[in-house]
Amino acid sequence: MRISKEECTGLIVDMQERLFPHMEGKDELLEKCLTLIEGLKILGVPLTYTEQYPKGLGPTLEPVREALSPLNGIEKAAFSCCDEPSFRQVMETSERKIWIIAGIEAHVCILQTVIDLLDNGHLPVVVADATSSRNRADQRVALERFRQEGARVTTCESILFELARVSGTPEFKLISKLVK
Repeated sequence: MRISKEECTGLIVDMQERLFPHMEGKDELLEKCLTLIEGLKILGVPLTYTEQYPKGLGPTLEPVREALSPLNGIEKAAFSCCDEPSFRQVMETSERKIWIIAGIEAHVCILQTVIDLLDNGHLPVVVADATSSRNRADQRVALERFRQEGARVTTCESILFELARVSGTPEFKLISKLVK
C-alpha cells in the first residue's frame, strides 16, 4: 500500500521536557522528530501534537514546539490520544485517515493510540526512528505489537520520500537536504 500526502496527518505524541531526558537514544529521537516535522510541513501534510499532563511532565520541548508553531498542543490525561475529546474531534472530522506518528512513549501512549486509531477505521504509520521509550525492550516490543495490530512501521527518511513520490521537485530537493 502506497501512502500519499493527501491522505495523511502528522501526529507528534508527548515530546515533553520532563519525560524526554529519560528516553533511549534521545538525541537521535529529537533529530528524527524535527526532520519529520519539517519534511511533513514541506509536503503540506497537516500536523497536530499532544501533551500528556503538562503540569507534571512539562511542556513540549522548545525545539519541537517551535517547529510546530503556530499550532497549540492538545492537552490530555488519558494515555491514548483517542480518549481525549479534543483529539477525537480532530480525528472524527478529518477526511484524512492515515496518521503518521512519532513521539514518546512507544509502548504506552503511542501503542494505545495506534490500537484506538485502528479500531476507528484509521491507519497509523509509526515512524520507528522518531519514537522511543525509556528502555530498548519496551521500544522493541511496541514495534512488534504495532505490526501485529495492523499498523505500518517505517522510518523518517522512508516515509518522507514515499510521500514526495518523485525526484526533481522543489519538495524533493528540500527533503533531500533535510535528511542528509
